[in-house]
Amino acid sequence: MSSLLSGRRVLVTGAAGRIGSVTTEHLSGLGALVTALTIVEDPALKADRVVIGDTRSEEDVATALEGADLVVHLAALAHRDSGTPYDVYTGNVISTFNVLAQAGALGIGRAVVASSINAYGVPMNHHDVLPAYYPLDEKIPSDVDDWYSLSKQNDENTARMAWRHWGIDVVSLRFPHVNSPDVLRRQSDGFRTNPVAGVREGWSYLDTRDAAYAIELSLTAQLSGQHTLFVAAGTTNAPFATEDLLDAFAPRVPRLRRFAGREVPMDLTAARTVLGFQARHELDLPTDRLET
Repeated sequence: MSSLLSGRRVLVTGAAGRIGSVTTEHLSGLGALVTALTIVEDPALKADRVVIGDTRSEEDVATALEGADLVVHLAALAHRDSGTPYDVYTGNVISTFNVLAQAGALGIGRAVVASSINAYGVPMNHHDVLPAYYPLDEKIPSDVDDWYSLSKQNDENTARMAWRHWGIDVVSLRFPHVNSPDVLRRQSDGFRTNPVAGVREGWSYLDTRDAAYAIELSLTAQLSGQHTLFVAAGTTNAPFATEDLLDAFAPRVPRLRRFAGREVPMDLTAARTVLGFQARHELDLPTDRLET
């Protein structure tokens, strides 16, 4: 397939992960030459070059970056409880610094980094807090009290530093919950019985195929600088009207506008404007009456 990525060498870190494996296959299908950097072996990886290594290792990253034109950095401990606080925080921030610093020093022109909705701190916060307003956007005030969210916030700081110091353009994608359609539908079933569980994330979600598509666009869009963008499906993963959900579970949180049907209460303007991104795989859910 002919595309803007045909023949270009793309390093994908965390290539055996949930988003990484789908992204590796997607980019390979577009004609990219994919180097997969993974800490675990996976014979199913759709990459023409595989490096088994650790993104915290300068040597392993240097080996993986050989010949790379573009970088997709997805490797991370992906939850607050994925390890000790020390391991989660240091592993994530060292990996991101190591990858971006080496890529920048090599003169690589573009990197995409997996940030998270958790970079604004509220979703994993153990205090009784809600977002400052809806829709969530890139300027929303943060309230961080866990090490994973802090690591994602500092990954975004690292991206800005790398751009300023080396001139490497970086897109940091604030992913919501990303998963396969079957898992997302099970999550939706959970929200049917316990809808309040999704209030801090605005019931946002993204199909793994759309995550890979957003990464593709981030690699090929005409842009410069460092961009932090929320990406999500345009609808919620709850089978209720968004206004009813907010009335029930966040009645005192200001709304900067109203939401139609199951419209996700997240401002996706930047992703649409900068990348031209719009999710192509949204769940077909009913809009039921919310009983509280």
